[in-house]
Order: sequence, then structure tokens, then C-alpha cells
Amino acid sequence: MLFKQKIISPLTVMLAGCLLWLAPVSAAPDMSSNIIRLATTTSTENSGLLKYLLPRFTETTGYKVHVIAVGTGKALRMGRDGDVDVVLVHAPAAEKKFVNEGYGEKRYPVMYNDFVIIGPANDPAGISKASNATEAMQRIANQSALFVSRGDDSGTHKKEKGLWSNTQLEPKGSWYREAGQGMGKVIQIASELGGYTLADRGTWIAYQNKTSLQLLFQGDPVLHNPYGVIAVSPKRYPDANYTGAQALIDWMTSKSGQSLISDYKIAGFQLFTPSANAPGAMATGK
Repeated sequence: MLFKQKIISPLTVMLAGCLLWLAPVSAAPDMSSNIIRLATTTSTENSGLLKYLLPRFTETTGYKVHVIAVGTGKALRMGRDGDVDVVLVHAPAAEKKFVNEGYGEKRYPVMYNDFVIIGPANDPAGISKASNATEAMQRIANQSALFVSRGDDSGTHKKEKGLWSNTQLEPKGSWYREAGQGMGKVIQIASELGGYTLADRGTWIAYQNKTSLQLLFQGDPVLHNPYGVIAVSPKRYPDANYTGAQALIDWMTSKSGQSLISDYKIAGFQLFTPSANAPGAMATGK
């Protein structure tokens, strides 16, 4: 019996090989949508809050969050450049501008704490006797007492510059040092040098047992420190993971997310007060 031999052309062989080579690539799942890039201030990282919250978010939603902890100014610049999907920061005026210029969708209030002024136990500038934050900063400048500034355009640095502006004094000279570092590092530097610095309460509580500094001034309403979360605009940056960013926002502002923020404590001290569901709190933006 004779069999006809089927002739396969070289082109057919080449096409079949290409299909076999492409098949596993197209079949591989796209995991990039499971990753959320979060730019946030160093206070949320140094305080330990994110290490407490994010594993629970991942467990609930399946999303994984890559955290870039920088100053608020740099976090917002990363959002403007489309390098991240969402920002969690604490500088309301800068956040409003970020949204109004079309880089972010909406600002959602998440939580707040306050700023405190810390310094050496002997308090050479006598700021513990000040009646308000402006007077406390004036006392530091008048005594040329060493002050360590973040100097990094962070939310804390922005607040500090506002406090100096209120005094109508320009901090300069050997007594004023700009570190260009995150909050935890600045507390360490101020402790080593025996100087004063402005810190958010959350990071201070996390570091207070690691330093010789003392909390010397607190309580002025001007030291209020609200945090907001903003998804980067998908209209401006179509490749941003807006779905993941909004999932993180929804979770952080949900009843369970807010409860976890409230429950986060160090040595019995609550570091942040949830604000998403507070009376009068609402998202702002377009």
C-alpha cells in the first residue's frame, strides 16, 4: 500500500514555531494590576502605621502595596510625574493644588494627629513656658538655640516654615540646621546634637524611648496635622492603577479601615485619629 507523504512548507513550520513561542507569553497572567504604588510621608512609615495596616489590606483585597516613603513634597512630585498610583500625605494646601491642577482625582480625609515641639530636657530656650507655637519658635530664635529642620519640603517642613513665617523671623545662622532627612532620622540628629525640632506626634511616640529629647510644647490648634489620600488622575496617566488606588482609598476610609487606624497604639498611646467619617468630613476635588 502506498502512502502519500504530506509536504509541509518551510513557511508553515516557521509560523507554527512562532505560535508555540508566543503561546506561553500571552497565557501568562498580568500581575501588574495587583500592585499599587503608594508614595507617602515618612511619618506613616516611621510610626509603624503602614506595617500594621497594609498586610490587612492585602489579606482583604489581594492587592499588594509598594511603599515609597518620602517627604510630602516629593510624594506629590512623584504623583505629578505619574510614577505612583496614589499618595498619602499631610499638607492640605499642597494637596488641594495637586487636585485642582488635574494631577489627582479627589482628596479623601483619612486621619489626623498633631505636631509637637521637642527638645533637650533642660529647655534652654524655655519653650515649655510659651503660650502658643509662635512664641515657642520666637524663643528658640531669640536664644539662637539649636534647631534641626527637616529641610526636605515634607509636610512637617511646610508646617515649620509656616510657623517661622508667623514669627516674622527668618531662621538662619549656625543655630539653624537643615537635615534633608525623614522624621525619624531628624529626631535622632536633634537628640545627638541636643537641639529642638518639630515632629508629628505619631513619629514622636514611636521614637520617644529611643532619644534623650523631651516633649516641650504641644496643644496649639495651629499644630493640627490632617492626612489625605489621593488617587493619581487616570485621565492624565492612563497607565496608573486607578482601580487599585481607589480600592486602597475605599478600604482606608471604610469603617473597618478607620477602626484599625484608631486601634493602632504604641505603649498605650493612640498615634492617629481617624477622620473619614467625622462630622463634616468629605472628599474634596473634582
